[in-house]
Amino acid sequence: MNRISALFLVLLFMPLPSRAADGPNIVYIICDDLGYGDVQCLAPETSKIPTPQADKLASEGMIFTDVHSGSSVCSPTRYGIMTGRYSWRTRLQKGVVTGFAPCLIAEDRPTVAGFLKDHGYHTAIIGKWHLDFQYLDPDTGEAYSQKKHKTPPVGAKIPDGPLHRGFDYFHGFHHARNMEAVIENDRVIAHDDVVHMLPRLTRQAVEYIDSRAGKKGPFFLYVPLGSPHTPIVPTEEWTGRSGLGKYGDFVMQTDHVVGEVSKALARHGMTDNTIVIFTSDNGCSKAAGIGDLARQGHKVSAHLRGSKADLWDGGHRIPFIVRWPGKVAPGSTSAQLVCLTDLFATVADAIGKPVPAGSCEDSVSFLPALSGRPIVSSRGGVIHHSISGHFAYREGPWKLLLARGSGGWTSPKENQVAAGAPVAQLYNLADDPGETTNLYETQPGIAARLLARLEKDIRAGRSTAGPASANDVPMEAIVLWKSGAEARPKGKRKNGAKRISPAP
Repeated sequence: MNRISALFLVLLFMPLPSRAADGPNIVYIICDDLGYGDVQCLAPETSKIPTPQADKLASEGMIFTDVHSGSSVCSPTRYGIMTGRYSWRTRLQKGVVTGFAPCLIAEDRPTVAGFLKDHGYHTAIIGKWHLDFQYLDPDTGEAYSQKKHKTPPVGAKIPDGPLHRGFDYFHGFHHARNMEAVIENDRVIAHDDVVHMLPRLTRQAVEYIDSRAGKKGPFFLYVPLGSPHTPIVPTEEWTGRSGLGKYGDFVMQTDHVVGEVSKALARHGMTDNTIVIFTSDNGCSKAAGIGDLARQGHKVSAHLRGSKADLWDGGHRIPFIVRWPGKVAPGSTSAQLVCLTDLFATVADAIGKPVPAGSCEDSVSFLPALSGRPIVSSRGGVIHHSISGHFAYREGPWKLLLARGSGGWTSPKENQVAAGAPVAQLYNLADDPGETTNLYETQPGIAARLLARLEKDIRAGRSTAGPASANDVPMEAIVLWKSGAEARPKGKRKNGAKRISPAP
């Protein structure tokens, strides 16, 4: 056999990506720290910041009113979006990551980007990664340390970033404290003032859509914006427009991105075959000046209690708007319970492909909801997680919080709760969406049922039906109770907290 014949046989039997040429384009715009009440169409009575582009998107699609981020802070939520799995199943048990470290997403873990790429999609991320990666000296290959480099140097190479987790193209930055370092693909290409980042991402998103015009195959464009998170830096063009200060101006500039993306899609006749999702990674941050905004009539969390970092719904119930012409009725609304971990299973459902093995342990398709049908789920409920790692469990109208206070930044914090207060909280959100009346001591049966289901989901390594799975960390590393003395009869620890017991 000659070399040409041998090469032909190799090519003939080489496995090729499964094409999804008729699948819809997918554009996923996720804001950073945008509260549920910051979007006018979601809270018309208490939102004073104009958001005409999000409102227009909602008029053309569906508003979801009960969607939750996987955590009340940045990194954990982004891990869940990419993997369909809660981040507390990894080493990240609380807080966020800060870069200059190996990627939080294991190299062999499927991602939604990699899955779509395998099925014929071109995949791009334009914006904030915030899931860790390393920066290497391009000459020596040695890793730069965060201690020595506050900002990664121009030319630094990235060996484990978005391009190594399923994306074909990356333009953006790691997280807010390294926003000056502009990254393209696997290299730091420039240092730029932070005020230029949002205009940069807007321009890059539009240019990416322009670049896909006339190309074969659909695309997945993930746009994780860094706004209106700090640094709150509206450009001169947007300064003063809201009448509510810099935060309001920055929200308006963020809303503008939706309009620019929509115009780019329309310009190339892509609107009808594109799913556009607009959302946020958690609630509004106190850095926005929540009190000052409230005094001007604007409530960042609308009718909800709490804000970013908290277990209360203001920490993790977020805007969620979906437009898909011909599939989603214009001006429609859904009150079904959804988590941002659900993206992976949903896009798999949308293109008619099974999720890959070893993925989507906490992901449920919300595709039926887009046509007004009930979501079919093997998941009993949704697990919430705060900045300090406090857990909560939501099932139907009931929500159990394993914290005595906010579990985050809002008062009362755990160390501010009055002596003698219940060790946990239980609310019926149908009757009490503001989480004001704690029923933990009067409804012990419901509390016990939700606690048992939370424990089961943690032990099982997954909250959905499927093949056996395991957490990345030992069970004793996942601390279920973090406040008070509620666990002293069993599994007592020095500080009174309880680690979840292994399955019998």
